[in-house]
Amino acid sequence: MIRYTTEHFWIRMDGGQQATAGITRHAQDTLGEIVAVEVTARGPQDENTVIGIVESVKTASDLYMPLDAEIAQVNPALQEQPGLVNDDPLGAGWIVKLDKVDLGRFDKLMDEVAYHAMTG
Repeated sequence: MIRYTTEHFWIRMDGGQQATAGITRHAQDTLGEIVAVEVTARGPQDENTVIGIVESVKTASDLYMPLDAEIAQVNPALQEQPGLVNDDPLGAGWIVKLDKVDLGRFDKLMDEVAYHAMTG
């Protein structure tokens, strides 16, 4: 099951309180060609905290923590291949693995229909 935030992050529960997250296709399309992804935060983070930055040929944009959780892993492939976010934002272009996800908060995030209604 995938949920979405208003800051254009997707979150997919992987089991228990673990999840994978990254930016949405809409965000990637808006930013254009991604040239760098840097996540500076680690460990427990509060929802909407800036955890890093994504840079494209057009602009740079802050990455916001999608919900209260612990950053357990950052996608190591993005250091050498930030374009994975362009090619496969919901797959190989994931940005962080999360642990200790607040399941109640996850359930309150937007589903795909609501996210697509928001983004037009």
